[in-house]
This record gives sequence, structure tokens and C-alpha cells, in this order.
Amino acid sequence: MVASTHWMASAAAHGILERGGNAFDAVVAGGFVLHVVEPHLNGPGGDLVGLFATADAPRDAKVLVGQGPAPAGADIAHFLAEGLDLVPGAGGLAAAVPGAVDAWLLLLRDHGSMELSDVLAPVIQIARDGAPLLPTTVATIARVADLFREHWPTSAELWLPDGVLPSAGDLHRNPRYADVLEDLLAHADGHATREERIDAARTAWATGRVAHAAAAFLATPHRHSSGTDHAAVIRVSDFTDFRATYEDSVIAQFRGHTIAKAGTWTQGPALLAALRILEPLDDELLDPSNGAGAHTIVEALKLALADRDAHFGDGTDVTPLLADEYIDSRRAEIGERAAREWRPGRPTRHSRAAPPLRQAGTAADAAGTGEPTVQTTGETRGDTCHIDVVDRWGNLVSVTASGGWLQSSPTIPELGFCLGTRLQMTWLDPDAAAALTPGRRPRTTLSPTLAFDVDGGRMALGTPGGDQQDQWQLPFLLRVLVGGYEPQEAIDAPTLHTTALIDSFWPREWDPAGVVVEDRIGDDVINELVARGHDVMRAGPWRLGRLSAVGVLPNGVRLWGAANPRGMQGYAIGR
Repeated sequence: MVASTHWMASAAAHGILERGGNAFDAVVAGGFVLHVVEPHLNGPGGDLVGLFATADAPRDAKVLVGQGPAPAGADIAHFLAEGLDLVPGAGGLAAAVPGAVDAWLLLLRDHGSMELSDVLAPVIQIARDGAPLLPTTVATIARVADLFREHWPTSAELWLPDGVLPSAGDLHRNPRYADVLEDLLAHADGHATREERIDAARTAWATGRVAHAAAAFLATPHRHSSGTDHAAVIRVSDFTDFRATYEDSVIAQFRGHTIAKAGTWTQGPALLAALRILEPLDDELLDPSNGAGAHTIVEALKLALADRDAHFGDGTDVTPLLADEYIDSRRAEIGERAAREWRPGRPTRHSRAAPPLRQAGTAADAAGTGEPTVQTTGETRGDTCHIDVVDRWGNLVSVTASGGWLQSSPTIPELGFCLGTRLQMTWLDPDAAAALTPGRRPRTTLSPTLAFDVDGGRMALGTPGGDQQDQWQLPFLLRVLVGGYEPQEAIDAPTLHTTALIDSFWPREWDPAGVVVEDRIGDDVINELVARGHDVMRAGPWRLGRLSAVGVLPNGVRLWGAANPRGMQGYAIGR
């Protein structure tokens, strides 16, 4: 069973399963296809976070780390000397070391069964023959067309053929990216074992044409979202020094279920904190379909996300943030009315530097109310891809991939793609938990989830959406694990999120009491939220969340899948 944010990725992954591949072969094929079919939402120059459990260890969730660190030259002093007070949201200076491709190859080497050439075959074909442009891709290109024409001519060459904005449904071809993939296969050819062939491709990525072309091209100053020109600091050595890795997941218990997330270099533990805050409350208060429940869920999220913004960062110990006494103290802070203050807790005696609170205009300014969430200067707030796969043997994998959006930085002409801007999630303050530090991972928003129940049922889920990813997963989990919804019903149900957080994306704004809702949640719920002091924005009937999920029923025999209907783009397929 496969579920993803794009039908062509789901189809490619399912085709691998039909040919005898396992879930890891399939997810890698689907992940590479996402580079081509959702280029405004992810790319080869971006990053990913994965969670997986193998058939041999079905309850042991591991993390696939596809988030590269800050380059060696990306220190706070350099950015301040460039006249910046924030890391820009678009432009090569904000690029972390790309981690997605190496992570996909690592996962294939260690847990897949098929040859790299077989897995990449559908990707290369789509890149050469073309994929139909989505309406959202075209809308993104339209938003940044002037930037491309005036400042990023290599991006204009790729995305504005003959200077003309393409139309939705036009076939977009990227032969240069196909060449890159075929170059990796050429370096793999001739090695003795499957594992050696994949490792040779990884080495070629880290030391060959990609590293050299990216470092050389971005060394020329170019326009950033700040309105100023800067050269990137990424070098070939930064590519060479990075390799994707695995980590243990962070887990928490919720109503008899084990929920697994990545660590505090992601926002994932915020979902665990919110679940633990809500766990002992009455079921009515865990139901987003009534006013009291919607209010309680939003207030729990605001507390968990304030702790994210104050305390999360690469290397932060999550244990104090999930300790029983601390969670109890946070639960006690939920009142009958909307809090309008930023309220991080003090899980330890150590006091972190508080991020600046740059207040946004209204909730209407918030990302996540539909795509594209792109400004004319290129900065992007939360556009992402997701894919889940479970196979006949019980291997289960969930991956959220993002970064390297076509609008992130200028297209590298030899490669057909650009680098991402994940460093915008760091602070230029050495005392901040997520301070910009060479060799350290930025705190990413990418946040897939695995869940296990006591009867042997398991599921993988996730969504695009930047700061909304765990916020949209929370109502899904509450509806499935508490409300008894079927997974597809839970995805289809109207949802909501808060904007009372410090935005992870440039320009890092904060909205004290903002809540964004789908209109279908109902006037009674909306009116009660307003009465309780929330600043509510109606986003439309079908605008929030792009969840997909797959799972294994408790009997271990039947599989299920569910996908998002919003945008008519996601797809679940299996047999």
C-alpha cells in the first residue's frame, strides 16, 4: 500500500511493489519521482526526515536523517557582516548541505532489495519525457517570474521557456536532472555488489559534478529575499563531509498507543508533548468538532509549540520536555480563554535566549491556507511532499521531503535544480537553542509519524505544511485513536491550526492568538472560538492539510491506505 501527495509518485512506488520490491525500494522510487512532479515542494537539493520499522523489528521505529548541517562557512559572524539580522528565506546563502539524495540512497542500500538502476528507471523516464505541471506549480512560477527574469536567469531558462509562463497540464521536462541520475548510475556500474554500487553512487553525488557545480555557481553573489545580493558559503568540502545517518526515534505513550517521532532537531516532539498534555482530559475536549475541544486542542498546541520555539535545536535533550511533572504543569496552564502571550516553559534551570517576537498582521497572513505559500521574492513557508509505504512483509516507512524548491535559489544550470534554504530556521543569536552553527543541523519542520497499538496495528502518516505539519496530524490522531474514525474519514474531516507560534520561515513572525479553520468545521465551533478570544480566519471548505497514511490492521493480514482529497492531487493505491 502506498499513499503520497502526488499520484505519479504513488504509481511509481506501487509499480516497484508489483515487481517484487519491498517498501524501501518503493519509497525511494516514489521519493525521487516527487523531485520531478512536485518541484515547487521539494527537490534534489533539499532534505528529508524519515521514520521506518522493518518486518524483523516491527515496533522499533528508526529515524532516517536526511537533513544536512550548516556549511563550515555559515557562522553568525559572516551573516552579521553581510548586514543581515535573519537568515534569508530565499537565496544560496541560506542553503544547508543537501541531504535528501544521500538519505534515499542510504535507505535503499541498507533496507531495499532492488538495484539502483531499476529504482531510478521511472524517475529518469519522467524527467526526460515530462510530467504535467500542476496548477500550484504554475502559480508558484507566476509568483516568482519577475525574480527569475530580473535576477535568476538560469531559473527563468528552466521554468519560463521562451520567456513565457507555462500553463497547468503542460509537460515539463528536466533532462539535466536525468543526466545527473544517469551519471550516478555510471559511477555505480562495475562494482561487485549491490551495496557497493549504491555506495559508489553516493560518493559520486558527494564529490563529483553536483558538489562542484553547486559550489562554483552559488559563489557568485545573487539576489536574496532580503533584497540584497550575497554569495553562498557552501563548498565542495561541505558536500564531501556529509553522509546521511540513522537515529533512534523519540517515543511517547498516548491512550495505549506508542507514537514515534524524530528528535528535537525537528519539531516532532511537539506533537508528543501536545498528545501527552491532552491524554487525561475528557474525550469531548479531544474532539476538534466541538468548540470546547477545538479550543483545548489549540491551547495545547500553543504550549507545545512555544516550547519548540524556545528549546528545540540539534542536541537538545527532549527528556525534560516530556517528563510527567513538566507535562502536568503545562496542562494546568490551559484556561477557558485564548492565551495571547508567548508562554514557553522552564523544563530545566537553564534559561534559553528568547527569540524576537515580530508580530504578524493577522491570521490571514499565515502560511498553510493553501498553496502556493510563496512570495514574489522567493521565500516559501511550508511547502513540502510526503509519502508512506507498507508492504506485504510488514515493512513500514514514512518520509517527509522538502527544500530545494524551484523558488529557493537560482537553478544550477548543469544540474537542473537548486539548493534549499533550511538555514532560515536558525537564529543569528549564539544563545538560542536553534542558533546557526557550522556543522549543526537546523531545526527542521519536517515531521513524519509512526504509531503502534498494543494489538499489533501500525500506521505511518504525515503531511506537508511547515509549522502546520504536527498541528494537522494531531486532529487526525485524535479522531482515529479516540474518536473511532476510519483514517480516510479523519483525513477528510475539517481541520484547523494555530498561528500563535514563531514562524519557522523568514521573516519569522508571530501571531498572538490566530487560528485558521476550514469553514466546514461549522459556525458553532467558529463562534465559540471567537467568544473564547481567538482571532479566527476562515480558510475555505477544503484548504488545510495534505495528509496521507498507510497501515496494518491489528490482525497483521490486511493493509489500508488513505490520501488527501484537497487539491485533487494525493493518491493512495494498493492491493
